[in-house]
Amino acid sequence: QCTYLEIEQAERTHAVVLSRPAWLWGAEMGANEHGVCVGNEGVWTREPVGEDEALLGMDLVRLGLERGTSAREALEVITALLEHYGQGGSCKEEPVPFVYHNTFLLADRAEAWVLETAGRYWAAQRIRGEPALVVLGRQGALSTPQSDPSPPAFAEGSRNISNQLSIGREITAEHAGLRQHARSQGWWSGDGEFSFAEVFSLAHQPPRMEAAKARYRAGKELLRRHAGHITAETFMAILRDKASGICVDSEGFRTAGSMVSVLPQDPAVPCVHFFTATPDPSRSVFKPFVFVAGLKPTPQVRSPTFRDDPAKKIPRFQSTVDRRHELYRRHQAALELMERDQERGRKLLQTLRDLEKQGLEGMNALLGGTVAPRPEELADLFFDCVEAEMKFYT
Repeated sequence: QCTYLEIEQAERTHAVVLSRPAWLWGAEMGANEHGVCVGNEGVWTREPVGEDEALLGMDLVRLGLERGTSAREALEVITALLEHYGQGGSCKEEPVPFVYHNTFLLADRAEAWVLETAGRYWAAQRIRGEPALVVLGRQGALSTPQSDPSPPAFAEGSRNISNQLSIGREITAEHAGLRQHARSQGWWSGDGEFSFAEVFSLAHQPPRMEAAKARYRAGKELLRRHAGHITAETFMAILRDKASGICVDSEGFRTAGSMVSVLPQDPAVPCVHFFTATPDPSRSVFKPFVFVAGLKPTPQVRSPTFRDDPAKKIPRFQSTVDRRHELYRRHQAALELMERDQERGRKLLQTLRDLEKQGLEGMNALLGGTVAPRPEELADLFFDCVEAEMKFYT
């Protein structure tokens, strides 16, 4: 049972960790036990969006992670389900439908892809190089390859997406009927090279798309500026950048959560996934998560469930409920304190940064082979980091 549709179950699904809007089934970003990472962005194209309930892009993120052992396999899962069921339905917990199509960033230890869609049609581009760091944030996504897994620093092959079509002529795979459909609609003559972005982008963009263009350019420039010395900390700083619009905290939208993943090429070294689990990364803590047997549950970051959930009753979204989890509530109270008392707020933020730094140092030691934590320590890692953060809020 996805957000709106029930689909056939797979024979086997993989363990996943997800950052998701609490009202729906899917996720905006996440990773699975095989080191596959997927995130999505909303996009508007020449293909009309449909209010009819189908699969959400966020459902496709989760389905790709649950059923794909590699980035390529996750991409194939997503595109097959997209072609079969379509995408549609409101993507926001409000009575007035908010509908969009989706772009995706997919990566594993060996390769990374950008997948962009328009209705049931799609195009995919493989990113050159081999990924080592993947960054997923509510307003953008980035992937950077590397050749030397330790220390993680990179030179070329970076890629970002941001609420717009970005795949031009460098198409690696596509929907079998993509070009014929474009010709039948009069969007492409059939002459010359085919550019997915040029053919399927709207001639007159909505205002929000103009902001996306600026954000996309800014993300690209930030990656270029740090080329050759990008680390997990660099990506966290980029996700916190407000001047670029990558970190959003205005106009009714807020960066709801952010994720940075380190994917070593050596399969013997675990992948490390950092999640904020709270909004506004400029004032949040990136906490490390590692897949290991016997993971300790972290109920402090699971939103409550409701028997009469307004997202599940027809008509939907006719009332509201408080979906904040315990860490979110305490984080929000701390933000209010920061705004009331700037000096105390500054000290709290520094304390949180110190906590994050400890997690990063532990990750570097783990990836560098200088420490070998016991499995039970890794199983408790994310829980312990959340508990430590909550203590600072009290």
